[in-house]
Amino acid sequence: MSDLRFGTDGWRDRMDGRFTHANVARAAHATAEHVRDGGGRAVAVAFDGRQDGAAFARTVADVLAAHGLTVHLASAPLPTPVLSFAVAHLGLDAGVMLTASHNPPAWNGFKLKGPYGGTATDATYRDVAARVARTPANVRPTDARPSDVRPSGARPAGGGPVGDVVPLDVRAAYVAHVATLLDLDLLRRARGALVHDAMHGAAAGWIAALAHDLDLGVRVDGVRANVDPTFGGGHPEPVPAELGPAVARLRDPGDAWLGVATDGDGDRVAAVLPGGRVATAHETFALLLDQRLRAGRTGRVVRTFTVARNVERLAAARGLPQTETPVGFKWLVGPLREDDVLIAGEESGGIGLPEHLPERDGIVNGLLLLQAALEVAVDHGADPAQGPAGLAAASDAGAGAGADAGGALGVRLAELEAETGWRHRYDRRDLPLPHDAARDAVVAALADDPATFGGRTVHHVERRDGVKLGFEDGAWLLIRASGTEPLLRLYVEAHDDADVAAILDAAEAFVKEVETT
Repeated sequence: MSDLRFGTDGWRDRMDGRFTHANVARAAHATAEHVRDGGGRAVAVAFDGRQDGAAFARTVADVLAAHGLTVHLASAPLPTPVLSFAVAHLGLDAGVMLTASHNPPAWNGFKLKGPYGGTATDATYRDVAARVARTPANVRPTDARPSDVRPSGARPAGGGPVGDVVPLDVRAAYVAHVATLLDLDLLRRARGALVHDAMHGAAAGWIAALAHDLDLGVRVDGVRANVDPTFGGGHPEPVPAELGPAVARLRDPGDAWLGVATDGDGDRVAAVLPGGRVATAHETFALLLDQRLRAGRTGRVVRTFTVARNVERLAAARGLPQTETPVGFKWLVGPLREDDVLIAGEESGGIGLPEHLPERDGIVNGLLLLQAALEVAVDHGADPAQGPAGLAAASDAGAGAGADAGGALGVRLAELEAETGWRHRYDRRDLPLPHDAARDAVVAALADDPATFGGRTVHHVERRDGVKLGFEDGAWLLIRASGTEPLLRLYVEAHDDADVAAILDAAEAFVKEVETT
Protein backbone atom coordinates (compact mmCIF):
# COMPACT_ATOMS: atom_id res chain seq x y z
CA MET A 1 0.00 0.00 0.00
CA SER A 2 3.03 2.29 -0.11
CA ASP A 3 2.75 3.11 -3.80
CA LEU A 4 0.06 5.79 -3.73
CA ARG A 5 0.44 7.42 -7.11
CA PHE A 6 0.56 11.21 -7.29
CA GLY A 7 -0.29 12.09 -10.89
CA THR A 8 -0.90 15.34 -12.74
CA ASP A 9 -2.84 16.80 -9.79
CA GLY A 10 -2.44 14.85 -6.59
CA TRP A 11 -3.38 11.31 -5.58
CA ARG A 12 -6.61 9.70 -6.75
CA ASP A 13 -8.00 6.23 -6.07
CA ARG A 14 -11.27 4.38 -5.74
CA MET A 15 -13.03 4.47 -2.40
CA ASP A 16 -13.68 0.74 -2.68
CA GLY A 17 -9.94 0.27 -3.16
CA ARG A 18 -6.98 2.27 -1.88
CA PHE A 19 -8.74 5.51 -0.97
CA THR A 20 -9.23 4.59 2.69
CA HIS A 21 -9.01 6.56 5.92
CA ALA A 22 -5.72 4.78 6.64
CA ASN A 23 -4.16 5.91 3.36
CA VAL A 24 -5.66 9.39 3.66
CA ALA A 25 -4.02 9.61 7.10
CA ARG A 26 -0.69 8.61 5.53
CA ALA A 27 -1.01 11.33 2.90
CA ALA A 28 -1.96 13.86 5.58
CA HIS A 29 0.97 12.79 7.78
CA ALA A 30 3.37 13.31 4.86
CA THR A 31 1.77 16.67 4.08
CA ALA A 32 2.12 17.79 7.70
CA GLU A 33 5.81 16.91 7.70
CA HIS A 34 6.30 18.78 4.41
CA VAL A 35 4.53 21.89 5.72
CA ARG A 36 6.24 21.92 9.11
CA ASP A 37 9.69 21.22 7.71
CA GLY A 38 9.15 24.30 5.53
CA GLY A 39 8.28 26.41 8.56
CA GLY A 40 4.53 26.33 7.96
CA ARG A 41 1.97 26.52 10.74
CA ALA A 42 -1.54 26.69 9.22
CA VAL A 43 -3.47 24.68 6.59
CA ALA A 44 -6.98 24.80 5.12
CA VAL A 45 -8.88 21.56 4.51
CA ALA A 46 -12.02 21.18 2.36
CA PHE A 47 -13.94 18.52 0.47
CA ASP A 48 -16.32 18.24 -2.46
CA GLY A 49 -19.71 16.51 -2.45
CA ARG A 50 -18.51 12.92 -2.70
CA GLN A 51 -19.55 10.21 -0.30
CA ASP A 52 -17.99 10.56 3.17
CA GLY A 53 -16.14 13.72 2.15
CA ALA A 54 -16.62 15.34 5.55
CA ALA A 55 -15.27 12.25 7.34
CA PHE A 56 -12.17 12.10 5.14
CA ALA A 57 -11.60 15.80 5.71
CA ARG A 58 -11.84 15.28 9.47
CA THR A 59 -9.22 12.53 9.26
CA VAL A 60 -6.89 14.95 7.46
CA ALA A 61 -7.62 17.72 9.99
CA ASP A 62 -6.89 15.45 12.95
CA VAL A 63 -3.54 14.35 11.51
CA LEU A 64 -2.50 17.91 10.70
CA ALA A 65 -3.57 19.15 14.12
CA ALA A 66 -1.62 16.33 15.78
CA HIS A 67 1.46 17.82 14.16
CA GLY A 68 0.73 21.15 15.84
CA LEU A 69 -0.73 22.84 12.77
CA THR A 70 -3.74 25.13 12.91
CA VAL A 71 -6.39 23.70 10.61
CA HIS A 72 -9.13 25.77 8.95
CA LEU A 73 -11.74 23.08 8.22
CA ALA A 74 -14.73 23.47 5.90
CA SER A 75 -18.04 22.29 7.31
CA ALA A 76 -19.78 21.70 3.96
CA PRO A 77 -18.75 20.82 0.39
CA LEU A 78 -16.63 23.58 -1.13
CA PRO A 79 -15.44 24.22 -4.69
CA THR A 80 -11.70 23.76 -5.13
CA PRO A 81 -11.09 27.36 -6.29
CA VAL A 82 -12.73 28.68 -3.13
CA LEU A 83 -10.40 26.52 -1.02
CA SER A 84 -7.46 27.87 -3.03
CA PHE A 85 -8.69 31.42 -2.51
CA ALA A 86 -8.97 30.76 1.22
CA VAL A 87 -5.32 29.69 1.42
CA ALA A 88 -4.12 32.89 -0.24
CA HIS A 89 -6.63 35.22 1.45
CA LEU A 90 -5.96 33.94 4.96
CA GLY A 91 -2.19 33.78 4.48
CA LEU A 92 -2.02 30.04 5.14
CA ASP A 93 0.87 27.74 4.33
CA ALA A 94 -0.99 25.07 2.36
CA GLY A 95 -4.39 23.62 1.49
CA VAL A 96 -5.71 20.09 1.22
CA MET A 97 -8.71 19.46 -1.02
CA LEU A 98 -10.44 16.08 -0.85
CA THR A 99 -11.76 15.64 -4.39
CA ALA A 100 -11.35 13.49 -7.46
CA SER A 101 -12.44 16.44 -9.63
CA HIS A 102 -14.05 15.03 -12.79
CA ASN A 103 -13.57 11.33 -11.95
CA PRO A 104 -16.64 9.08 -11.45
CA PRO A 105 -18.34 9.01 -8.03
CA ALA A 106 -16.52 5.89 -6.82
CA TRP A 107 -13.27 7.87 -6.81
CA ASN A 108 -11.85 10.42 -4.41
CA GLY A 109 -8.59 12.30 -4.31
CA PHE A 110 -6.09 14.30 -2.28
CA LYS A 111 -5.07 17.61 -3.87
CA LEU A 112 -2.49 19.98 -2.42
CA LYS A 113 -2.47 23.77 -2.66
CA GLY A 114 0.49 26.07 -2.18
CA PRO A 115 0.53 29.23 -0.01
CA TYR A 116 -0.03 31.33 -3.14
CA GLY A 117 -3.52 29.82 -3.56
CA GLY A 118 -3.03 27.38 -6.40
CA THR A 119 -2.12 23.85 -7.34
CA ALA A 120 1.00 22.56 -5.63
CA THR A 121 4.13 22.45 -7.75
CA ASP A 122 5.63 19.27 -9.11
CA ALA A 123 8.47 19.58 -6.57
CA THR A 124 5.96 19.70 -3.70
CA TYR A 125 4.09 16.66 -4.96
CA ARG A 126 7.33 14.73 -5.40
CA ASP A 127 8.40 15.54 -1.85
CA VAL A 128 5.04 14.56 -0.35
CA ALA A 129 4.91 11.36 -2.40
CA ALA A 130 8.37 10.39 -1.14
CA ARG A 131 7.28 11.02 2.45
CA VAL A 132 4.10 8.95 1.93
CA ALA A 133 6.23 6.02 0.78
CA ARG A 134 8.12 6.19 4.11
CA THR A 135 4.97 6.53 6.24
CA PRO A 136 3.76 3.37 8.04
CA ALA A 137 0.53 1.83 6.82
CA ASN A 138 -1.02 2.09 10.30
CA VAL A 139 -0.16 5.72 11.04
CA ARG A 140 -2.64 7.36 13.43
CA PRO A 141 -3.57 11.01 13.93
CA THR A 142 -1.65 10.96 17.23
CA ASP A 143 1.58 9.75 15.61
CA ALA A 144 3.15 13.22 15.36
CA ARG A 145 6.63 13.85 16.71
CA PRO A 146 6.00 15.20 20.25
CA SER A 147 9.30 17.02 20.61
CA ASP A 148 8.43 19.03 17.53
CA VAL A 149 4.86 19.93 18.36
CA ARG A 150 5.40 20.99 21.98
CA PRO A 151 8.66 22.53 23.27
CA SER A 152 8.45 20.40 26.42
CA GLY A 153 7.68 17.25 24.49
CA ALA A 154 4.44 16.92 26.43
CA ARG A 155 1.31 15.69 24.69
CA PRO A 156 -2.26 16.49 25.68
CA ALA A 157 -4.18 14.03 27.82
CA GLY A 158 -5.30 11.07 25.76
CA GLY A 159 -2.89 11.90 22.95
CA GLY A 160 -5.43 14.10 21.16
CA PRO A 161 -4.78 16.93 18.69
CA VAL A 162 -2.43 19.67 19.82
CA GLY A 163 -3.24 22.18 17.07
CA ASP A 164 -6.47 24.15 16.74
CA VAL A 165 -9.19 23.14 14.28
CA VAL A 166 -11.24 26.21 13.39
CA PRO A 167 -14.12 26.79 10.94
CA LEU A 168 -13.27 27.84 7.39
CA ASP A 169 -15.57 30.57 6.04
CA VAL A 170 -14.35 32.84 3.24
CA ARG A 171 -17.53 33.16 1.19
CA ALA A 172 -17.95 36.92 1.69
CA ALA A 173 -14.29 37.58 0.94
CA TYR A 174 -14.46 35.44 -2.22
CA VAL A 175 -17.53 37.36 -3.45
CA ALA A 176 -15.79 40.68 -2.82
CA HIS A 177 -12.71 39.51 -4.71
CA VAL A 178 -14.69 38.19 -7.68
CA ALA A 179 -16.36 41.60 -7.95
CA THR A 180 -12.97 43.13 -8.76
CA LEU A 181 -12.59 40.83 -11.79
CA LEU A 182 -15.86 41.68 -13.55
CA ASP A 183 -17.40 44.58 -15.44
CA LEU A 184 -20.22 45.02 -12.97
CA ASP A 185 -21.80 47.94 -14.84
CA LEU A 186 -22.27 45.77 -17.93
CA LEU A 187 -23.40 42.72 -15.98
CA ARG A 188 -25.90 44.72 -13.94
CA ARG A 189 -27.38 46.37 -17.03
CA ALA A 190 -27.93 43.11 -18.89
CA ARG A 191 -31.09 41.04 -18.86
CA GLY A 192 -31.73 37.46 -19.84
CA ALA A 193 -30.34 34.27 -18.35
CA LEU A 194 -27.17 32.35 -17.77
CA VAL A 195 -27.68 28.59 -17.52
CA HIS A 196 -25.36 26.91 -15.00
CA ASP A 197 -25.05 23.13 -15.12
CA ALA A 198 -23.23 22.28 -11.87
CA MET A 199 -23.28 18.56 -12.73
CA HIS A 200 -24.31 17.94 -9.09
CA GLY A 201 -20.83 19.09 -8.06
CA ALA A 202 -19.48 21.33 -5.33
CA ALA A 203 -20.04 24.52 -7.36
CA ALA A 204 -23.82 24.02 -7.25
CA GLY A 205 -25.44 27.32 -6.33
CA TRP A 206 -22.25 29.36 -6.35
CA ILE A 207 -22.78 31.25 -9.62
CA ALA A 208 -26.40 31.95 -8.66
CA ALA A 209 -25.26 33.21 -5.24
CA LEU A 210 -22.65 35.46 -6.83
CA ALA A 211 -25.23 36.86 -9.26
CA HIS A 212 -27.49 37.65 -6.30
CA ASP A 213 -24.81 39.11 -4.05
CA LEU A 214 -23.36 41.27 -6.85
CA ASP A 215 -26.83 42.36 -8.01
CA LEU A 216 -26.31 41.20 -11.59
CA GLY A 217 -29.14 41.85 -14.04
CA VAL A 218 -28.98 38.38 -15.54
CA ARG A 219 -30.72 35.58 -13.66
CA VAL A 220 -29.05 32.19 -13.28
CA ASP A 221 -31.05 29.10 -14.28
CA GLY A 222 -29.72 26.01 -12.56
CA VAL A 223 -29.35 22.59 -14.15
CA ARG A 224 -28.31 19.68 -11.91
CA ALA A 225 -28.04 22.39 -9.29
CA ASN A 226 -27.88 20.30 -6.10
CA VAL A 227 -24.86 18.54 -4.63
CA ASP A 228 -25.22 14.77 -5.07
CA PRO A 229 -22.50 12.26 -4.07
CA THR A 230 -23.48 10.05 -7.02
CA PHE A 231 -23.51 12.99 -9.50
CA GLY A 232 -26.92 11.75 -10.63
CA GLY A 233 -25.31 8.53 -11.79
CA GLY A 234 -23.11 10.42 -14.22
CA HIS A 235 -19.49 11.36 -14.64
CA PRO A 236 -18.90 15.00 -13.53
CA GLU A 237 -16.63 16.00 -16.41
CA PRO A 238 -17.82 18.93 -18.57
CA VAL A 239 -17.42 17.22 -21.94
CA PRO A 240 -20.17 16.80 -24.56
CA ALA A 241 -20.98 13.20 -23.68
CA GLU A 242 -21.77 14.21 -20.08
CA LEU A 243 -23.67 17.46 -20.73
CA GLY A 244 -26.98 16.13 -22.02
CA PRO A 245 -29.17 18.14 -19.61
CA ALA A 246 -27.41 21.43 -20.41
CA VAL A 247 -27.50 20.71 -24.14
CA ALA A 248 -31.24 19.97 -23.95
CA ARG A 249 -31.85 23.22 -22.08
CA LEU A 250 -29.90 25.30 -24.65
CA ARG A 251 -31.46 23.72 -27.76
CA ASP A 252 -34.35 26.10 -27.22
CA PRO A 253 -32.44 28.82 -25.36
CA GLY A 254 -35.24 31.30 -24.86
CA ASP A 255 -33.60 34.33 -23.28
CA ALA A 256 -30.39 32.51 -22.29
CA TRP A 257 -27.14 34.08 -23.44
CA LEU A 258 -25.30 30.78 -23.00
CA GLY A 259 -24.80 27.89 -20.64
CA VAL A 260 -21.74 27.08 -18.56
CA ALA A 261 -20.94 23.77 -16.92
CA THR A 262 -18.58 23.17 -14.02
CA ASP A 263 -17.04 19.85 -13.03
CA GLY A 264 -17.23 17.91 -9.78
CA ASP A 265 -15.12 20.33 -7.77
CA GLY A 266 -15.85 23.50 -9.73
CA ASP A 267 -12.43 24.31 -11.13
CA ARG A 268 -13.13 23.54 -14.80
CA VAL A 269 -15.63 25.13 -17.15
CA ALA A 270 -17.31 24.35 -20.46
CA ALA A 271 -19.49 26.62 -22.57
CA VAL A 272 -22.77 25.40 -24.07
CA LEU A 273 -23.88 27.71 -26.86
CA PRO A 274 -27.47 28.62 -27.74
CA GLY A 275 -28.68 25.86 -30.01
CA GLY A 276 -27.03 23.21 -27.87
CA ARG A 277 -23.48 22.95 -29.23
CA VAL A 278 -20.81 22.42 -26.59
CA ALA A 279 -17.81 24.59 -27.41
CA THR A 280 -14.54 22.72 -27.30
CA ALA A 281 -12.28 23.50 -24.35
CA HIS A 282 -9.91 25.11 -26.85
CA GLU A 283 -12.65 27.43 -28.10
CA THR A 284 -13.41 28.36 -24.49
CA PHE A 285 -9.71 29.12 -23.98
CA ALA A 286 -9.70 31.29 -27.12
CA LEU A 287 -12.83 33.16 -26.00
CA LEU A 288 -11.35 33.94 -22.60
CA LEU A 289 -8.03 34.94 -24.18
CA ASP A 290 -9.89 37.31 -26.50
CA GLN A 291 -11.97 38.66 -23.62
CA ARG A 292 -8.88 39.43 -21.51
CA LEU A 293 -7.32 41.30 -24.42
CA ARG A 294 -10.52 43.26 -24.96
CA ALA A 295 -10.37 44.22 -21.27
CA GLY A 296 -7.08 45.96 -21.99
CA ARG A 297 -4.72 43.31 -20.67
CA THR A 298 -1.82 41.77 -22.51
CA GLY A 299 1.03 39.36 -21.91
CA ARG A 300 2.29 35.85 -22.49
CA VAL A 301 -0.04 32.94 -23.28
CA VAL A 302 0.88 29.70 -21.53
CA ARG A 303 -0.70 26.47 -22.73
CA THR A 304 -0.19 22.79 -22.06
CA PHE A 305 0.90 20.34 -24.73
CA THR A 306 -2.70 19.23 -25.34
CA VAL A 307 -4.08 22.67 -26.25
CA ALA A 308 -5.12 22.97 -29.89
CA ARG A 309 -3.67 25.18 -32.60
CA ASN A 310 -6.62 27.59 -32.65
CA VAL A 311 -5.28 29.09 -29.41
CA GLU A 312 -1.71 29.10 -30.73
CA ARG A 313 -2.78 30.86 -33.92
CA LEU A 314 -4.92 33.43 -32.11
CA ALA A 315 -2.04 34.34 -29.82
CA ALA A 316 0.26 34.61 -32.83
CA ALA A 317 -2.24 36.79 -34.70
CA ARG A 318 -2.30 39.19 -31.74
CA GLY A 319 1.50 39.22 -31.48
CA LEU A 320 1.60 37.58 -28.05
CA PRO A 321 4.55 35.50 -26.81
CA GLN A 322 3.71 31.89 -25.96
CA THR A 323 5.00 29.10 -23.74
CA GLU A 324 4.09 25.41 -23.98
CA THR A 325 4.28 23.10 -20.95
CA PRO A 326 3.73 19.42 -20.16
CA VAL A 327 0.20 18.31 -19.26
CA GLY A 328 -1.10 19.16 -15.78
CA PHE A 329 -2.05 22.42 -14.15
CA LYS A 330 0.90 22.13 -11.78
CA TRP A 331 3.08 23.20 -14.74
CA LEU A 332 1.02 26.39 -15.17
CA VAL A 333 1.24 27.56 -11.56
CA GLY A 334 4.78 28.94 -11.88
CA PRO A 335 4.04 31.00 -15.01
CA LEU A 336 0.79 32.32 -13.51
CA ARG A 337 2.83 33.83 -10.69
CA GLU A 338 5.06 35.72 -13.14
CA ASP A 339 4.37 39.32 -14.10
CA ASP A 340 4.29 38.90 -17.88
CA VAL A 341 1.53 36.25 -18.19
CA LEU A 342 -1.91 37.06 -19.54
CA ILE A 343 -3.60 33.65 -19.29
CA ALA A 344 -2.70 29.98 -18.85
CA GLY A 345 -4.80 26.97 -19.69
CA GLU A 346 -5.13 23.31 -20.51
CA GLU A 347 -7.25 21.08 -22.73
CA SER A 348 -9.59 19.96 -19.96
CA GLY A 349 -11.24 23.35 -19.41
CA GLY A 350 -8.92 24.52 -16.63
CA ILE A 351 -7.91 28.15 -17.23
CA GLY A 352 -6.05 30.45 -14.85
CA LEU A 353 -5.87 34.25 -14.73
CA PRO A 354 -2.98 35.84 -12.83
CA GLU A 355 -5.07 38.75 -11.58
CA HIS A 356 -7.28 36.17 -9.81
CA LEU A 357 -5.31 33.13 -8.60
CA PRO A 358 -2.66 30.79 -9.99
CA GLU A 359 -5.52 28.32 -10.15
CA ARG A 360 -8.41 27.13 -12.30
CA ASP A 361 -11.78 28.59 -11.37
CA GLY A 362 -14.83 27.44 -13.30
CA ILE A 363 -17.07 29.83 -11.36
CA VAL A 364 -15.15 32.98 -12.30
CA ASN A 365 -14.51 31.79 -15.84
CA GLY A 366 -18.22 31.06 -16.29
CA LEU A 367 -19.06 34.65 -15.37
CA LEU A 368 -16.34 35.97 -17.67
CA LEU A 369 -17.81 33.95 -20.54
CA LEU A 370 -21.15 35.62 -19.85
CA GLN A 371 -19.39 38.98 -19.86
CA ALA A 372 -17.74 38.10 -23.18
CA ALA A 373 -21.17 37.36 -24.69
CA LEU A 374 -22.49 40.72 -23.50
CA GLU A 375 -19.45 42.49 -24.95
CA VAL A 376 -20.12 40.89 -28.34
CA ALA A 377 -23.66 42.24 -28.20
CA VAL A 378 -22.35 45.74 -27.49
CA ASP A 379 -19.82 45.46 -30.33
CA HIS A 380 -22.64 44.60 -32.73
CA GLY A 381 -24.76 47.54 -31.72
CA ALA A 382 -27.11 45.68 -29.40
CA ASP A 383 -28.22 46.66 -25.92
CA PRO A 384 -27.65 43.84 -23.38
CA ALA A 385 -30.64 45.23 -21.46
CA GLN A 386 -32.80 43.76 -24.23
CA GLY A 387 -31.42 40.27 -23.64
CA PRO A 388 -30.09 38.03 -26.45
CA ALA A 389 -32.95 39.09 -28.71
CA GLY A 390 -31.32 42.50 -28.99
CA LEU A 391 -28.26 40.98 -30.62
CA ALA A 392 -30.30 38.98 -33.11
CA ALA A 393 -32.17 42.14 -34.08
CA ALA A 394 -29.10 44.33 -34.46
CA SER A 395 -28.57 45.40 -38.05
CA ASP A 396 -24.96 44.24 -38.36
CA ALA A 397 -25.56 40.84 -36.74
CA GLY A 398 -29.02 39.88 -37.96
CA ALA A 399 -30.39 36.36 -37.75
CA GLY A 400 -26.87 34.95 -37.80
CA ALA A 401 -26.57 35.79 -34.11
CA GLY A 402 -29.42 33.48 -33.16
CA ALA A 403 -29.35 29.96 -31.79
CA ASP A 404 -28.35 28.45 -35.14
CA ALA A 405 -25.08 30.38 -34.96
CA GLY A 406 -24.49 29.69 -31.29
CA GLY A 407 -25.60 33.10 -30.09
CA ALA A 408 -23.16 35.84 -29.22
CA LEU A 409 -20.21 33.55 -28.52
CA GLY A 410 -20.90 31.62 -31.71
CA VAL A 411 -20.62 34.90 -33.60
CA ARG A 412 -17.34 35.65 -31.84
CA LEU A 413 -15.89 32.21 -32.60
CA ALA A 414 -16.68 32.69 -36.29
CA GLU A 415 -14.91 36.05 -36.18
CA LEU A 416 -11.86 34.47 -34.53
CA GLU A 417 -11.71 31.75 -37.19
CA ALA A 418 -11.81 34.40 -39.90
CA GLU A 419 -9.08 36.36 -38.15
CA THR A 420 -6.71 33.41 -37.76
CA GLY A 421 -7.56 31.57 -40.98
CA TRP A 422 -7.86 28.39 -38.95
CA ARG A 423 -10.95 26.16 -39.02
CA HIS A 424 -10.94 24.39 -35.67
CA ARG A 425 -12.61 21.03 -35.19
CA TYR A 426 -11.69 18.80 -32.27
CA ASP A 427 -12.60 15.70 -30.30
CA ARG A 428 -11.14 13.33 -27.72
CA ARG A 429 -11.69 9.68 -26.94
CA ASP A 430 -10.79 7.96 -23.70
CA LEU A 431 -9.95 4.26 -23.88
CA PRO A 432 -9.89 2.19 -20.66
CA LEU A 433 -6.52 0.61 -19.96
CA PRO A 434 -6.60 -2.96 -18.64
CA HIS A 435 -3.14 -2.45 -17.11
CA ASP A 436 -0.04 -0.26 -17.38
CA ALA A 437 1.61 -2.76 -19.70
CA ALA A 438 -1.01 -2.00 -22.35
CA ARG A 439 -0.15 1.70 -22.19
CA ASP A 440 3.55 0.94 -22.42
CA ALA A 441 2.97 -1.32 -25.41
CA VAL A 442 1.17 1.44 -27.32
CA VAL A 443 3.97 3.92 -26.62
CA ALA A 444 6.59 1.33 -27.60
CA ALA A 445 4.79 0.70 -30.90
CA LEU A 446 5.36 4.38 -31.74
CA ALA A 447 9.00 4.42 -30.60
CA ASP A 448 10.17 4.86 -34.17
CA ASP A 449 8.71 7.95 -35.80
CA PRO A 450 6.10 6.68 -38.30
CA ALA A 451 6.12 8.06 -41.82
CA THR A 452 2.39 7.55 -42.16
CA PHE A 453 -0.52 6.90 -39.82
CA GLY A 454 -4.06 5.99 -40.81
CA GLY A 455 -3.22 6.65 -44.45
CA ARG A 456 -1.96 10.16 -43.71
CA THR A 457 1.57 11.47 -44.10
CA VAL A 458 3.18 12.32 -40.78
CA HIS A 459 4.94 15.68 -41.02
CA HIS A 460 6.55 15.68 -37.56
CA VAL A 461 6.47 13.88 -34.21
CA GLU A 462 6.58 15.46 -30.74
CA ARG A 463 7.14 13.54 -27.51
CA ARG A 464 6.80 16.11 -24.76
CA ASP A 465 3.98 14.21 -23.05
CA GLY A 466 2.84 11.12 -24.91
CA VAL A 467 3.28 10.95 -28.69
CA LYS A 468 1.88 13.69 -30.93
CA LEU A 469 1.77 13.10 -34.69
CA GLY A 470 1.50 16.24 -36.82
CA PHE A 471 0.05 15.76 -40.31
CA GLU A 472 0.78 17.75 -43.45
CA ASP A 473 -2.47 19.74 -43.42
CA GLY A 474 -1.95 20.91 -39.83
CA ALA A 475 -4.15 18.28 -38.23
CA TRP A 476 -2.66 16.34 -35.32
CA LEU A 477 -3.17 13.30 -33.12
CA LEU A 478 -1.89 12.95 -29.55
CA ILE A 479 -1.80 9.60 -27.76
CA ARG A 480 -1.05 9.81 -24.02
CA ALA A 481 -1.92 8.12 -20.75
CA SER A 482 -4.17 10.02 -18.35
CA GLY A 483 -2.49 11.21 -15.18
CA THR A 484 -5.76 11.00 -13.22
CA GLU A 485 -7.52 7.81 -14.41
CA PRO A 486 -6.55 4.41 -15.91
CA LEU A 487 -7.24 5.65 -19.43
CA LEU A 488 -5.41 6.15 -22.69
CA ARG A 489 -6.50 9.47 -24.18
CA LEU A 490 -6.67 10.16 -27.92
CA TYR A 491 -6.80 13.86 -28.90
CA VAL A 492 -7.39 15.10 -32.46
CA GLU A 493 -7.67 18.52 -34.05
CA ALA A 494 -8.44 18.81 -37.77
CA HIS A 495 -10.31 21.08 -40.16
CA ASP A 496 -13.63 19.23 -40.30
CA ASP A 497 -15.56 16.76 -38.21
CA ALA A 498 -15.17 13.93 -40.70
CA ASP A 499 -11.37 14.17 -40.56
CA VAL A 500 -11.45 14.27 -36.76
CA ALA A 501 -13.57 11.11 -36.63
CA ALA A 502 -11.42 9.31 -39.22
CA ILE A 503 -8.19 10.02 -37.35
CA LEU A 504 -9.75 8.95 -34.04
CA ASP A 505 -11.04 5.73 -35.63
CA ALA A 506 -7.57 4.98 -36.99
CA ALA A 507 -5.97 5.66 -33.61
CA GLU A 508 -8.45 3.49 -31.73
CA ALA A 509 -7.93 0.65 -34.22
CA PHE A 510 -4.16 1.02 -33.77
CA VAL A 511 -4.44 0.80 -29.99
CA LYS A 512 -6.67 -2.27 -30.14
CA GLU A 513 -4.29 -3.97 -32.57
CA VAL A 514 -1.34 -3.34 -30.24
CA GLU A 515 -3.29 -4.65 -27.23
CA THR A 516 -4.09 -7.93 -28.99
CA THR A 517 -0.54 -8.64 -30.17
